[in-house]
Amino acid sequence: MARVKVKICGLTNWRDARRACEAGADFLGFNFYPGSPRYIAPAKARRIIRRLPKRIAVVGVFQDESEQSVREIARTAGLGYLQLHGDEPPAMVLRLARTWPVIKALRVGKSFRPAQLARYKKAAAFLLDGFDRHRRGGTGKTFDWKMARRAKRYGRIMIAGGLNPENVGEAVRAGNPWAVDVSSGVEAAPGKKDFVRMKAFVQAARRGARGNGK
Repeated sequence: MARVKVKICGLTNWRDARRACEAGADFLGFNFYPGSPRYIAPAKARRIIRRLPKRIAVVGVFQDESEQSVREIARTAGLGYLQLHGDEPPAMVLRLARTWPVIKALRVGKSFRPAQLARYKKAAAFLLDGFDRHRRGGTGKTFDWKMARRAKRYGRIMIAGGLNPENVGEAVRAGNPWAVDVSSGVEAAPGKKDFVRMKAFVQAARRGARGNGK
């Protein structure tokens, strides 16, 4: 029975990164979008990443960054995965995927159709996020998690958007995703994680997966 993977995103300091590992996270996310309250400089991220256990997959989050800049930051920080959260064209995803596994994020609004995922050839996974017309990530908005089941034919699916320890189990049961992604739902303040909530989130996600027969 496969275990749902957990990504804790928006880490800004070593203490929170270490505690996210202790809580049982599989992926740690570092946000390189300058407009985010969870932004971290590539050099600082590298200092944290170098200290992480080898089992941890490290994801860099980008939003409408130039391809050259993404490559430079990924090399500086020592990233394992790239998460593209903006309007990056399919050709850019394809080129970057030759060097790094790419997670392409898409917002699930009224016009979303799972077939849109087919445009992004070679994406390692797709992150489905709640829709907010003013923000692309960290919206705190949920969506119909059953949409994740319909999207699975196109690849691995991660659910994000408004998740927290209280609802992640339901999201896993409804969407049957490969992974779940959380940021604000386990925070005491933007960019400052709460260890108790991180641990509760991981445990609730895993219980949800067991209840789903995964």
